[in-house]
Amino acid sequence: MRAAAALLACLIGASCSTTHARGAKEASAMIQPQRETAHRDNDDLLTAGLGIAGLRAMTPPAFADAAHPTAEELRRRAIWNNWRGIADLSPTGGYGEVYGSVASVPGREFSAFATVPGARQPHRVLTQVPDAFDLDKRCVVVTASSGSRGIYGAIAVAGAWALPKGCAVAYTDKGAGTDYYDLETRTGVRLDGTRGGDGDALAFQPEVPVGASGVAFKHAHSGDNPEADWGRHVKQAAEFALASLDRAFPQAGPFTFGNTRVIAVGISNGGGAVLRAAELAGDGADENWLDAVVAGEPNVYMPGSGSRTLYDYTTEAALLMPCALLRLPADSLPQPPLRAQAEPLWTARCTALKSAGLIDGADTQAQAKNAYEKLRGHGWTDEALTAGALSVGFDLWRAVAVTYASAYARTGIGGHPCGYSFAAQNADFSARASTEAERNAWFADGSGIPPGAGVGIVDGKLAAPDFTLPGLQCLRGLLDAGAGTALAKGVAQTQATVPRKGVPVVVVHGLDDGLVPPAFSSAPYVAASKAAGREVSYWQVRHAQHFDGFLALPAYGARYVPVLPYVYAALDQVSAQLDGKGGRPSDAVIEAKPRGAGAVEAGQFAIPAQP
Repeated sequence: MRAAAALLACLIGASCSTTHARGAKEASAMIQPQRETAHRDNDDLLTAGLGIAGLRAMTPPAFADAAHPTAEELRRRAIWNNWRGIADLSPTGGYGEVYGSVASVPGREFSAFATVPGARQPHRVLTQVPDAFDLDKRCVVVTASSGSRGIYGAIAVAGAWALPKGCAVAYTDKGAGTDYYDLETRTGVRLDGTRGGDGDALAFQPEVPVGASGVAFKHAHSGDNPEADWGRHVKQAAEFALASLDRAFPQAGPFTFGNTRVIAVGISNGGGAVLRAAELAGDGADENWLDAVVAGEPNVYMPGSGSRTLYDYTTEAALLMPCALLRLPADSLPQPPLRAQAEPLWTARCTALKSAGLIDGADTQAQAKNAYEKLRGHGWTDEALTAGALSVGFDLWRAVAVTYASAYARTGIGGHPCGYSFAAQNADFSARASTEAERNAWFADGSGIPPGAGVGIVDGKLAAPDFTLPGLQCLRGLLDAGAGTALAKGVAQTQATVPRKGVPVVVVHGLDDGLVPPAFSSAPYVAASKAAGREVSYWQVRHAQHFDGFLALPAYGARYVPVLPYVYAALDQVSAQLDGKGGRPSDAVIEAKPRGAGAVEAGQFAIPAQP
């Protein structure tokens, strides 16, 4: 029924015409565009007409009618949210002036649902084709959203670099995204972002148990463990880009991996996704489908010295870090969270951990010291702990652990291994029915992982005195249960291997990253890849943490440098390498300088020179 509905949507959109002829095998592998839209004048590809001033606005672009937002309004608002979630757009941050681009880029978008073999649910793919696409130097930059973000989740990463250069950009939400499904009204999200019912072609159509209530979302409830297929999501997005270019320029087709350069780039989970794509070979003449990769602060697991899985260090941090932060000097932690507000909660966590037998110590000071020493003994640095305070303050460790536990165990609605669920919430965190206005905005406002956009985590194990501790202990216990559990099997499926021979890779990682510490992720990956003789360069950036978007907070902007300038510079260098205009980017420990109380200047970045 879903396939038939997709075909019907394709026919209604008048977008099912045959592209330039291909061989039978090649044609069967291509995902055809199901929707095509033009974006020019006051609605361009890169900022949806908002420009830097509109992106900096403190309130999102409004809907003319909150009960019936249009696809165009939802797209503009999604782009606004994703820019602000990824880039530092503050007036002193230098974006669009010192580095990066918010140039108006007219062009077209092609979108579709794609499904990797064996998956229950599709992932979104979208290609942006600028009107100034260079037919003489055919270029596609393929990317995957960071975190669990929706389809525009990497626009500030890939789009900002590629579109002004005349390259097309292929996006995937890699099986996560903001296609939330409301279990009570039985409504989800159509291809164009508007809401529809079960009879429509929805981006996420879950199996709903009788009597279910609340909210379902694809990352947690697809039953597919999306992370295991990240590389295949990226490759399908690249294949979709070729089909989109055939549609956009039929006179110049066919577009193939043999005549079109493909560079993959992503940050965070998107960085892990493009590294997983680097493992994959193509078919026949397209075996070498991928020309280069740039991965920023990647969430990647490669067994080796110091390596740890995301679920391992996330559940550990959720439990111990609130207490351990009391060991750090009060003036060493950037704000927020406000130390005065956080200390009572952190102190209560120390007491609860001691009562649970998880740490030792006769008083809070001794307990904090023991929690700190446990984390340091497991590879956490002081820099990672300091930056990790932000994730504690925003309850991000718990949010990640709850969603990923469901994804790894492939549990459906109502089957979370620790009894969590998701719903709209009242001020006291009790579940309630979502409103129509909330549902209509989920596609644009959601981050793909609650809490946020009016959807919260419902914890059935809440209990005084430390209300979230019982649930966190359950989440950690799933890992401690051993290798034979569904969760352990799901985690094992996310293991990376080295990239294919001949694919140049640049890994960029901030040495102060407190969400995906490089010691657990990039460093083991690079070491294993180099040991296997692969062409991997490693840029380690001092004073860089994980979230450029939070540099708009004065305490973070003064202390840390953005990661995006180094991702863009790495793209410049691998592109020059492919053109024969430069050598392989060198390994570097980059002595970047924070801006302090002033504004960002180019000299602070210390970009490595290309050989």
